[in-house]
Amino acid sequence: MKNGITEKDFLELTNAHTPKSFSLEIENIFFKNQSSYIEAVLEYCKEKEIEWFASAWDIESQQFLRKYDLKYNKVASPLLTIEPMLEEIASEQRHTFISTGMSELEEIDRAVEIFKGLDCPFELMHCNSSYPTKNNNANLKCIDTLRQRYNCDIGFSGHEVGIQITVAAVSLGATSVERHITLDKYMYGSDQYSSIAPMELLKLSRIIRVLETAIGDGRKYLREEEKEARKKLTELYWRVRK
Repeated sequence: MKNGITEKDFLELTNAHTPKSFSLEIENIFFKNQSSYIEAVLEYCKEKEIEWFASAWDIESQQFLRKYDLKYNKVASPLLTIEPMLEEIASEQRHTFISTGMSELEEIDRAVEIFKGLDCPFELMHCNSSYPTKNNNANLKCIDTLRQRYNCDIGFSGHEVGIQITVAAVSLGATSVERHITLDKYMYGSDQYSSIAPMELLKLSRIIRVLETAIGDGRKYLREEEKEARKKLTELYWRVRK
């Protein structure tokens, strides 16, 4: 590989600062040709205590996944308007991440209606489904638009180059983050360039952990660690006045 990073290197890097979950995209043909890969992912995630789940692209694949008793489900953006698929997923009543790329608000309304009707917990994910997404098309203010309209957690599914936009999404209150990962951005595939490399994943994960503590609760009050500084600096004013 051009960047010299192997699959083994990648797993060791991510182990240094592990994401909380790992997701796959699954189609029926995948099982016929590479089903052993799922078992390998399962074993590794179990060893590292990572919740793994998958984005199935057809009903048969979704039914296949049930044997793993996954904690989460994922609806990919192209499937948001496929009601039979939504009903199949929502019937499991697992917490579901619903990507909202390439959709209108009215279509999201219908998807939310289906999940609420089947009493399935869900989290919408703001998304622009262009590869790569230009910075001026990220429209991160839509995170708040969706939050106010649906009164639910809103995550961010990013397809932009780099990690800056994803970091900004977390700062704006995104409750979950999805990024595609590649071992080499020069590999064949439509989304390699908009994916992040292992070192970018490591950096992004560390930044998000810092932001989780830095965002705070929004309450304004005199904090304990400010009191001593306040005392010293206000006393300085009165000394000068004398």
